[in-house]
Amino acid sequence: MNLKQRLETLRKASETRIPEEARAIMHRATEDLRRSGIANRVVKVGEKAPTFELSNPRGEQVRSEALLAKGSLVVSFYRGEW
Repeated sequence: MNLKQRLETLRKASETRIPEEARAIMHRATEDLRRSGIANRVVKVGEKAPTFELSNPRGEQVRSEALLAKGSLVVSFYRGEW
C-alpha cells in the first residue's frame, strides 16, 4: 500500500471514529481556510520549507537546520485527542 492509499484509508476510518459534531467543525474550519486564500501562500510540494525553531516535549529548543544537518526531516502536526 502506498502513502496515498494509506492516507485515504486513515481518512475513511476517521469518519467513523471522530464524532459527527467534531467532524463538522473540522470541515467548516477547513473550508474557511480555503476561502481565505491561505493555500496560495503555503509551501508547495518540492519547495524548500522555511527554517524554524520549536520547543520539544522537554522544553528544549530544536532548530530545523540542526535536524537537517543530520539527514532528512519530516514534520508532523498533531491536533490532539478527539
